[in-house]
Amino acid sequence: MAVSRDHLSCSKRYYVNCLCLLLRSIKHSVQSYAVILLIIGQNISILEMTMENTRTIILLSLAGYLLLVKGITVINTWSFTDATKSAFDVLANSKHHPGDVNNVLDAIVAGCNRCEIDQCDHTVGYGASPDTNGETTLDAMILDGTYKQMGAVGQLRRVKAAIKVARAVLHYSAHSILVGDGALQFAKVMGFQEESLTTSFSETLFRNWQHAKCQPNYFRNVYLQNSSCPPYRPIAYDGDMQSHPAEDTASQSLVAESNHDTIGIVVLDSHGNMGAGTSSNGANHKIAGRVGDATIPGAGAYVDSKIGGAAATGDGDIMMRFLPSSQAVQHMANGFHPRVACHKALSSIGAIYPNFKGGLVCLNRFGEYAGVGYGWNFTFSVQTSEMLTPRIVIADIISVQ
Repeated sequence: MAVSRDHLSCSKRYYVNCLCLLLRSIKHSVQSYAVILLIIGQNISILEMTMENTRTIILLSLAGYLLLVKGITVINTWSFTDATKSAFDVLANSKHHPGDVNNVLDAIVAGCNRCEIDQCDHTVGYGASPDTNGETTLDAMILDGTYKQMGAVGQLRRVKAAIKVARAVLHYSAHSILVGDGALQFAKVMGFQEESLTTSFSETLFRNWQHAKCQPNYFRNVYLQNSSCPPYRPIAYDGDMQSHPAEDTASQSLVAESNHDTIGIVVLDSHGNMGAGTSSNGANHKIAGRVGDATIPGAGAYVDSKIGGAAATGDGDIMMRFLPSSQAVQHMANGFHPRVACHKALSSIGAIYPNFKGGLVCLNRFGEYAGVGYGWNFTFSVQTSEMLTPRIVIADIISVQ
């Protein structure tokens, strides 16, 4: 059947409008537009032959998108989907060559910093989890799984973008970890703005804690720990102090889904480069000076581009003693699926500390992923090349025996 030029022009405009609506709905990058338009340009004859079939142009558009982001995976602890998407978009827009890992580092920074800005669940970023002095301090780490580079900060004061300071440690120092006032001094040299991390919310948390006689807290083996605020006087060691792991209950009443400590993220780019990162404001009412597992490689996160990566959340003071992220990666190196690797790493902690609470996300170099929780409900967020938006997944749970 003959088709008039006017009708063809009108139909083309209709399909272009459909394409624009589709692109807006999935928020593509400029690069994605270019790829999709190239596909359409090369297949204009197909469009002209199938004017009645809207699905053709939609499928072409989706094909362009999937080709562009082939092999990309981002996974992070908890349902922080904005962080997932921020990291994924960086990888999808990347123009780096295969040996350049800066896109992976950019993605980790984008994901973690999104949570720092949004104050995800008040467990990441400024304005929450005050320590025993009433101050919010931050922990963060960034890991490159290809060249084994890392940077981390612990007990960082008065700088909001902890993950960016961690990356600066990686790029602008020969060290791996900076902590406390030294980390602040370094951040200022690197041009980061010094500002208070206290908000009305964190002030209220601290004030309420003081009114409750500083209960609960993380001290042990001191006089009046359960009935007053610090400072405390230590009980003289007599060989009969609390020491058995099963009795180490100082943090059990504090660690919960609303005080879980950390976004941990693992990413895989289209060239097979992997990276991992963390950001946290630590445990609520922690003893001033505490550094959490989010700063410790192998504990808060670990990654090897030849194998896979993992990131942790939960009771960091217990979990860092076992390096669960490193354990999980080693299990994947031994051929175990990410789900089994997560399970085995957490179970090794539970064998000693049966009442701890924690979670792991694991991603191998093939893009297979999983999340497992121990002792609590745990969710994670993931986006792969086959997904247009991040997906929240309920993790497998290891029940406390």
